[in-house]
Amino acid sequence: MTGPLPVGFAVRLNRHVQVRDGGRTLVGGAPTRVLYLTERARALIVDRTVRVTGRATATLADRLLDTGMADPIVAELPDRDLSQVTVVVPIRDRPGPLDRLLACLDGRLRVVVVDDGSAEPEAIAAVAAAHRAEPVALAVNGGPAAARNAGLRRVTTPYVAFVDSDVVLDPDALPLLLRHFADPRVAMAAPRVLGLRMPGRDRWIRRYEDARSSLDLGVEPGIVRPRAPVSWVPSACLLARVDALGDGFSADMRVAEDVDLVWRLAAAGRRIRYEPTAVVRHEHRADVHDWLARKAFYGTGAHLLARRHGTNVAPVVLAPWSVGFVLALLAQRRWSLPVAALLLGVAAARIARKVEGSAHPRRLGLRLAVDGAVASVWQAAALLLRHWWPVAAVGCLFSRRLRRAMVAATVLDTVVDLRRTRAHLDPIRYALARRLDDAAYGCGVWYGAIRGRSPRALLPDVQRRARGRRPVNRGR
Repeated sequence: MTGPLPVGFAVRLNRHVQVRDGGRTLVGGAPTRVLYLTERARALIVDRTVRVTGRATATLADRLLDTGMADPIVAELPDRDLSQVTVVVPIRDRPGPLDRLLACLDGRLRVVVVDDGSAEPEAIAAVAAAHRAEPVALAVNGGPAAARNAGLRRVTTPYVAFVDSDVVLDPDALPLLLRHFADPRVAMAAPRVLGLRMPGRDRWIRRYEDARSSLDLGVEPGIVRPRAPVSWVPSACLLARVDALGDGFSADMRVAEDVDLVWRLAAAGRRIRYEPTAVVRHEHRADVHDWLARKAFYGTGAHLLARRHGTNVAPVVLAPWSVGFVLALLAQRRWSLPVAALLLGVAAARIARKVEGSAHPRRLGLRLAVDGAVASVWQAAALLLRHWWPVAAVGCLFSRRLRRAMVAATVLDTVVDLRRTRAHLDPIRYALARRLDDAAYGCGVWYGAIRGRSPRALLPDVQRRARGRRPVNRGR
């Protein structure tokens, strides 16, 4: 189902979009681009907002949504009939959390509980029956993707919510997500996943997870697709349009199946929205061993994604000039800063030529080049600390400069991230948790690459049109 945005639909430029040249030039999006507006289009944006009143406003709003420059104003979207949603819950051997989840749904929706080969299926069936949920029992454990697909085949409503058993839904989570489907191109919407407070289990790992969980994608809404700020959403809770899902998840994937589905939908031209005002609570792991094992398990999915989606899974995306910029800084020689400055200047000049439609192309070119340089340094630091840490650790045994770079990256990452997340942890334990997090995930990536006999998930994507340096688009 596709078509124009309905009358009354409103979008607002997100806070990262720069409005320049008196409103004629927009800079931002996912990935960053420059959008030039005609006089007519510029007049349609009032207080950074476009309200759909006809064909012209619908076209502009659709364009801004597509580029990632604007987000729907959820508070102004109409409520939709919640009875059009069926909840599918995959479960294996966890009757207690299942009872908690079904209790929070309170019989408001049709629920299909898919028992994925539990050791004691009678306990799962009893909980489902107590909450009037429809049980589906699988004789053989097929994994969460296969279980969700089995539930999807029982859905007769237009929308399906996939909810894991260790999740608790806030009462307005699904209604808020459902509003996004006023946009006919939206195939899926996902909430923010926060930690579920458990009495007597306030361990330091849980406090770290509450602030820095892999499932928590932050406070800002956005379009979801490869190389966007929000490039995936977890299957802990997803609301989707049934007719957009086809056969559903890739049943042969036991990890990263949610990323794969999102990227397939995005490649098909459908929109996926991340909506942080909708909140669900997830029972995070508190045992260090289980926590590390889960992080490593997530990492193994990178190889599977690389096989299906190529360079979309690359750990960093860089332009050739930014590779030289980073290498010059890592060299830590007397010539490093002059060479880095020269590369930055050349990049700024080249970008300025591409944005000559702006009133101040040199100023804009320099701003975009500086943004690219900063992003490149952050990506390089993340590469050393996360994906490439085994190689970097060996290199530190032989290189004093690499040791200095690793120490600087670690300190900077810890200070900035702790300030951003405001975790209830002291800097030492937060730094330890960050490094364990990255090390476990990196081990998983390497294990997947070695087992799959392919380094694709570890290789940078160096391209002439890297993220942030996309062709100029002209709005109509």
